[in-house]
Amino acid sequence: MLFRILIIFTIIPVIELAVLIKVGGAIGTWNTIMIILITGVWGAILAKSQGMLVLQRIREDMAAGIMPTEELFNGALILVGGALLLTPGFVTDFLGLIFMIPQTMSMIKHYIKHLIQHKIDSGQITTHWN
Repeated sequence: MLFRILIIFTIIPVIELAVLIKVGGAIGTWNTIMIILITGVWGAILAKSQGMLVLQRIREDMAAGIMPTEELFNGALILVGGALLLTPGFVTDFLGLIFMIPQTMSMIKHYIKHLIQHKIDSGQITTHWN
């Protein structure tokens, strides 16, 4: 786990920096800064609007007596996607966008559910139901 955190907080910023330098050299510093600012604002707006829709669906499910597990999962993915879009850089923006597009979001959900089920089946995660 420590190794994964090390990768996230060291390797990804180095990759982002390299991409920013390359793009800045190709299109100019101010154009690069403007793109980063625009994607940050756009990401905040998109995360807020998608998050509000998820909250509305959670309320509807709860009012109907349905446990909103799918919507809670969607909300978590939107939160991650929004955070990635707000993080300056092209790589994180691309990843954040992947988390926001419904088709790719469903693929990510499927993968995470499969991963969790595999960990439960192999005994790496245990559940205790009362």
